[in-house]
Formats: sequence, C-alpha cells, structure tokens
Amino acid sequence: MTSEAPPNPLRGILWMLASGLSFVGVTGIVRHLGTALPAVESAFIRFAFGLLFLVPTLLPALRAGFAPGAMRLFAARGALHTLAVTLWFFAMARIPVAEVTAIGYLNPIVVTIGAALVFGERLAVRRILAIVVAFAGAVVILRPGLREVLPGHFAQLGAATSFGLSYLIAKRLSAIAPASVVVAMMSLVVTVGLLPFALLVWVPPEPAQVGWLALVAVFATTGHYAMTRAFALAPLTVTQPVTFLQLVWATLLGALAFGEIVDPFVLLGGGMIIAAITYITWREARLRRLGVTPPVGATKL
Repeated sequence: MTSEAPPNPLRGILWMLASGLSFVGVTGIVRHLGTALPAVESAFIRFAFGLLFLVPTLLPALRAGFAPGAMRLFAARGALHTLAVTLWFFAMARIPVAEVTAIGYLNPIVVTIGAALVFGERLAVRRILAIVVAFAGAVVILRPGLREVLPGHFAQLGAATSFGLSYLIAKRLSAIAPASVVVAMMSLVVTVGLLPFALLVWVPPEPAQVGWLALVAVFATTGHYAMTRAFALAPLTVTQPVTFLQLVWATLLGALAFGEIVDPFVLLGGGMIIAAITYITWREARLRRLGVTPPVGATKL
C-alpha cells in the first residue's frame, strides 16, 4: 500500500491558496512589527519558535547521525539561509509588502541558473528567454532611474539570491537525507547561526512582539506544510500559476492594512516573473513525459 495521496488538482489548488495566504500572513506580521527590533533579532526569535515544532524530527535524526559530507552541506545551507532571512526581515520592514513578494518570485530563477552553473544542467534557448523575461519583470518592479531604489530593495534581491542558492544545496541534501530532516537541520543551523548576531544588537522585546513572532513561526510552518500537500496532490504546472494570487493578497494587505499605494508596475513585473516560472515548469513537465531528466529548478519552486 502506498502512502502517497492520489492526484487531485482541485485540492492541490486549494492547498496552494492556503499556502499563499499563510505566507502573506507572515509578511503582514513582520511588516506590522516594523523596525522596532533589529532584523537579525526578529529572525532569530521566529526561527527559535519554529525549531520547537521540529524537535520530534530533529532529535532522532541527531541520534542516528548523517551520511559523510552531510554536515558540511547542512552548514553551507544554514549559512546561506541565515543571510537570506536576515535580509528578508530587513526588507520586509522597509519596503511595501507587494514589492517584497514580487521580488521574492525570483527565487526559482536563481535556482534554475544555479542548477546550470553548479550541477551542469542544460539551459535551452527557451529557458534562457524565460529567465530574461523574469529579470525584465524585476526591472519593471524596481524601475531604476525612474524612482529611488532603496536599501530594502537591494536586501530583498540579496534574499532572493541567497534563498535560491540555499535551495540548490537542499537538492543535493535530498539525495542523502529525508526531507523532514533537511528542513529540521536547516532550522537548527539557522537558529544557531543567527544567535551571535542577534546578541550583538539585542533589544529586549516586549511580550507582544514575542507573541507576534511566534505567530510568524506558526504561519510559516503552516505555509510550508500546505505547499507540500499541494505538490503531492497536483503537478507544478497546475499549482505554480496559483502563486500569483499571493501577490494579489499581498497588494491588498499592503493597501488596506498599511495604506500602501497599489503599484501597477509591481503587479505587471510580478506577473512577468510568474509567467516565466510557469513556462519553465510546464516545459520541464513536458520533457519529463518525454523521458528527459528535469532540471533542479523544476522540483524546487
């Protein structure tokens, strides 16, 4: 008897919607907290709470040990993720919710490029064109020269790049460790990695701030769980376009909760990036049916 759920595209779409709403909840809370706490401290508190959810997975894994070389990969991924979450918290407190969300869509593009550079995956002309469209979408969002590009924008670009490189290492780890262990070890290493930097700038948090960051951990865990369920129930070609709705929810949240102006260029640029990702996903699914090994990016979106 198999434990895999039978395909159900509608349920997959609903799980992906739930995932998107959960992640918008994360961004909304972090935006609400603003700059009262240093970014690295907020990130540490969030991951410390998230680590509590993963203790049942983490303790048996630590007792059992890991394959040779795994700890180096865990450390490398943890370092990249530590940088990424710090940059993301910094950006989220300083630029509109919709812009953080739209720029974050570049993660899979970074993975696709990295797969070619690191793993030797072939970049066909069509995929290169899709990547060009995605980067054009980023230019539409940022509009350098037509408006001021803020430190928060650069931070989110750095976060997207660091997250993408982290996912590449996760791909390598997935061949030598269960997915649950990969996630648990990432949370452990990131929490430990953030601790010394958080202590350097530590500001005593108020109970309400701690409570909000605990809720961030709940929403983030829920979002990742819902995304995993969506991937199990429906192909990426079905669930990937649904992620564009996350930008819609983020735009509405920014406008209604924080008075942020709805920027049509952000929606246009985000749509261009999602269209490029969707094309790459569809293309890899078609190649898979033809018996061609899919690239790394197709399984790490």
